[in-house]
Amino acid sequence: MKLTLKKNAYGKNAVNLSKVIRHADYHEFRQISVNVSLEGDFETAHTLGDNSKILPTDTQKNTVYALAREHFVDSIENFALILANHFIQYNSQVTQVNVEIMEYPWQRMVFDEKPHHHAYVGGSSEKHTTSVVQTADGVQITSGIKELLILKTTDSGFEGYIKDQFTTLKETADRIFSTQCEATWDYVSADLDFTSLYTQIRETLLKTFAHHKSLSVQQTLLAMGTTVLENHAEVSEISLKLPNKHHILFNLEQFGIENKNEIFIATDEPYGYITGTVTRE
Repeated sequence: MKLTLKKNAYGKNAVNLSKVIRHADYHEFRQISVNVSLEGDFETAHTLGDNSKILPTDTQKNTVYALAREHFVDSIENFALILANHFIQYNSQVTQVNVEIMEYPWQRMVFDEKPHHHAYVGGSSEKHTTSVVQTADGVQITSGIKELLILKTTDSGFEGYIKDQFTTLKETADRIFSTQCEATWDYVSADLDFTSLYTQIRETLLKTFAHHKSLSVQQTLLAMGTTVLENHAEVSEISLKLPNKHHILFNLEQFGIENKNEIFIATDEPYGYITGTVTRE
């Protein structure tokens, strides 16, 4: 029996970078984490210990910082494209580059309705992500949102489901709907205004969630994905993950107190996990 190396890749993960972009009237602060992965003709590094075709991962890290000085000036998508193109252009043995970037949100402090020149506040779990895969044949850009915690206190129910000998869940036409949304979408082109599109798509997702009369998480997931595709021709496909952040009605009746959908037990585990992908036919 012959054993062969089927597929291999290597790179540098968690290249954490902060940048101050000094505009004329304010400082812009950006914080990102970059993963780089290279695929190509690296077999002899495995079979012979020959590193002549290996670009050190430390060099990959240094490249991220060096190119950020001039090229990380707007969207994380554009910076990922710059990085991917650099690694494939200057390394003939590389056949595919995958650059993933996650951005941590910082907002300028606002006093008397005026944004401060250089002071920021952080703390949100929400992150903007992108993944750029480049080969000799072209490039694919997938962007998204992670850990977007959203909630609405009504316009959500769950009724008419299967009930068997183990079912204890009570039907409800009025419940809290909370989820930590993760969404990823594929762009149709590398020549787009990614900053503007991200803001618009995020707004579309939030607006659909807020206004949709939800009969199930699945129904709302489809509505959110469908609305993005209907409103943004630049997106070819979108995937969503909507894990339930349960808020369970607490039984106050045991104390002779009526609970009018006001007091809940907030619990993260165990949780429902609902996923789906919406695409154009």
